[in-house]
This record gives sequence, C-alpha cells and structure tokens, in this order.
Amino acid sequence: MTAADAAPASRWRHGWGLVETAAPARHSSSPAFARLILEPRAGGHTVIARNLLAGPVQVRLRGHNGTLATQAAAPVVLQPGEQRALLWLPGDGSRQQLLLDAFPGVPTIRADDHVYQLPFRAVPVRVSQASGGHYSHTDAQNLHAVDFPLPEGTPVLAARAGKVMQAVNATADLGSLMRILHEDGSMAVYAHLQAGSLRLHPGQRVEAGQWLAASGNTGRSSGPHLHFAVQINTGLALTSIPFRMGSARGELRFPRTTP
Repeated sequence: MTAADAAPASRWRHGWGLVETAAPARHSSSPAFARLILEPRAGGHTVIARNLLAGPVQVRLRGHNGTLATQAAAPVVLQPGEQRALLWLPGDGSRQQLLLDAFPGVPTIRADDHVYQLPFRAVPVRVSQASGGHYSHTDAQNLHAVDFPLPEGTPVLAARAGKVMQAVNATADLGSLMRILHEDGSMAVYAHLQAGSLRLHPGQRVEAGQWLAASGNTGRSSGPHLHFAVQINTGLALTSIPFRMGSARGELRFPRTTP
C-alpha cells in the first residue's frame, strides 16, 4: 500500500476516494480534500490522515474489501491542517488495501436562512440550469446548484462572507473552482472559473461582494458559465441545499425541475 490523496473521481461533483497521485503541498491547488500517509513505527506502519483544506474535513478509513472495517470505520473530523493517526498496521502494509473517504465540512451544522448576493454585476441575470436540471444537477452534491451563463472573464464575486476553504486552479476534469466556508458551516462552491484568475488563497477572509476570480469555461463545462452551489456535510456525504439569492430587482425565483 502507498500513501495517496482523497481526491475526486472523473468529475468534480462526484464522490471522493483514494487515488494514486503526487503529494501536494498543504493548502495547494490540488483538488484533494485529505491525504493518507504511512509512517514506520514499531515494526509496522501508522496510518495517518491529513486535512489539506483551510476548513474542517470529515474522514473515514476503510478496507477496500471490508477488511479492517471494525478497526477503522469510525469517522473523525479534522480541523484545518490537522493530521491524526487512524490505524496501526503490522509489517510493511504492502498487502493492505485502504480507502480514505473525505468530505469537507462538519456534519452537525445547521445552515442559516441566508439571502445570498448575486455573484456578479453589470451582466444580465440568466439561468441555463437550476435545481434538478437534467444535464448535470441530478446528484446530491449538485441537485440545488444554479448555472449562470456569463461571458468569460466576468468578475465572480463572493455571494456571502466567509473564508476561502479550497482554491483549485484548472485541473483537467474539475477546471478552476473556489470553495468558501461560511460562519454557519455551510460552503459555497464557485466552479468553471477562468484558469489563473483566482485572486485569493485558502485561509483568507472573504467579504460579501469581494472579487474572487473570473468566470470561465474550464473543466467539464458545456459553455462559459458560473456553477454556484451551497453545500453542507450531511454525514460522510456532501449535499447541496436550496438557497435564496437577492438582486437589484428583488429576490430571484429559480426554476425547479423534478429529476
């Protein structure tokens, strides 16, 4: 077994599991949420999980085929930059197959009934896909997301104050995205951002209306747009939730489609 990151599958909105990848620096532009590390100790290896985000991450270590499940099944929440020993393996650990599940956020939060600001200005408000959109808003992480068609390079603004939890710059599948952690524990995701346009780094404070990046067409995008979603950790699961958003003409009413 080798140490690796808890990183996304083929698309950024899918679940996160163990993959073989190079080790990113802490709070880097890697799309990974957490990293699995093996450290030699007392004739074996200690299995350690490290949080790579500037916000809490819930992790669970499990055996690939159910092995070690009774020893490593209990999930834990890691604070920003925290690493914790989850398991000790005798020998070199080469025959063990482990998976690290990682989900951002704390599963005990309750999201406020907050009215978000429009995440752009001076551009007509259009929606190409909203809650339950059949193209890609059918899974739990994106069910209540909204896609705003925007010309590439349009300033993307923070819809709510918070802290930059994750900033990913132009990976092949995910494109560029930013995750903002709010005071109530909910998280806003701004996706398909223009490569190289991210203005802030993980850990930085963000005020509502602050310029985050430029809109783009990166990742698995069907055209230039901003993908915006509010998500919470519902217990080893990342779930989008309905949100309210205001504009100069009043609160927006998003179309809803039953998937």
